[in-house]
Amino acid sequence: MEAQARTRRLTAVRREEERVTTLELFFDLVFVLALTQCTALMAETPTWEGLLQALFVLVVLWWSWGGYAWLTSVVDPEEGAVRIAMFAAMAAFLVAALAVPHAFGDDALVFACAYGLVRLAHIWLFTIASRDDPGLRRSVTGLAGSTATGVTLLAAASFTDGVAQGSLWAAAIALDVGIPFLFFAEGWKLMPSHFAERYGLIVIIALGESIVAIGVGANEIVDGGVIAASVLGVALAAAFWWLYFDVIAWLGQKRLSQATPGREQNELARDSYSIIHFPLVAGIVLAAFGLKKTIEHVGDPLDSVPAAALVGGVAVYLLGHVAFRWRQVHSLSRQRLLAALASLLLYPVALAVPAIATLALVLAVLCLLIVYEVTRFAESRARVRNELAHGQLPAAMAAARIQE
Repeated sequence: MEAQARTRRLTAVRREEERVTTLELFFDLVFVLALTQCTALMAETPTWEGLLQALFVLVVLWWSWGGYAWLTSVVDPEEGAVRIAMFAAMAAFLVAALAVPHAFGDDALVFACAYGLVRLAHIWLFTIASRDDPGLRRSVTGLAGSTATGVTLLAAASFTDGVAQGSLWAAAIALDVGIPFLFFAEGWKLMPSHFAERYGLIVIIALGESIVAIGVGANEIVDGGVIAASVLGVALAAAFWWLYFDVIAWLGQKRLSQATPGREQNELARDSYSIIHFPLVAGIVLAAFGLKKTIEHVGDPLDSVPAAALVGGVAVYLLGHVAFRWRQVHSLSRQRLLAALASLLLYPVALAVPAIATLALVLAVLCLLIVYEVTRFAESRARVRNELAHGQLPAAMAAARIQE
């Protein structure tokens, strides 16, 4: 019995419950810092180049976090060796997050090495979990190859700068994200409700970053302008929350649960969550950067980059919703597509009016969208929520297609 217990501690235990564990939530807290640091990178380098660099870093961190969402949907993170490895990965993730503001400068090699350790722990745990599963082992082998390629390119990029550095980062992202599409999608395993919940919680974490941006951007003196902008900022975060969690999150979770386990379910999870959820999180982070600059200078027009981040972040978030809906139920949300276009059209206005006015305008776009959807689709929305709550997915999906 003692030998069996020792073997159990040194192996990965397959997950049996759908609920998200406290250790997973603890792990996700490190991602809060990562998001905050990406916003800080944008704020410290408020140029188009700085914006692109921050998005590159965000992609890399997002992909590594997503890998652990897949991992903990297979193994129990609180059993065996996984618990210790998760703590080690958290430490490495924290170091990578600390290096974000200078990931293209003096801390480039630190970032690459810390990121490499995060990915190494991930591959090691997946390798343990796949010992008795040849299909999963083939998929992990393909992922290991793409991971090694990506980490190597990031390490090489740390010794360069300018266009060469940016090109190496772009290549690392393209290969690290793209190669897994070619390797045995049917080999992965996941628990759909748990998997969807993890991504829903990371949206909450990203929204928390937008709230943090309000505090970071506030002046020492909290005057009327700061108070008004802060209230509008919270309302913007609330609108983001409403658009995702009112119906979309429910529908996504149920749709993933209904998919046939294997290739169909894995490809749906990969496309809808690992890929399409990135624009949702990136849109929130961009908007948080614009919000931070708004709080700092409520009465002045935004500069070109923060203005683009604010209106573009809202548009990217909405376009992510359009893509998510299309991948889930093959239905086009025309109203959200039009709202994204309306937000983009506010860019020239944002360069001419006070920042607080721009914030009010983008919030108005989202509020009008919410009011339209709630009133125009009141009956079908209520039916979707009721049917999803009772597990009647086919009827709920049919009702959701009405909302176009």
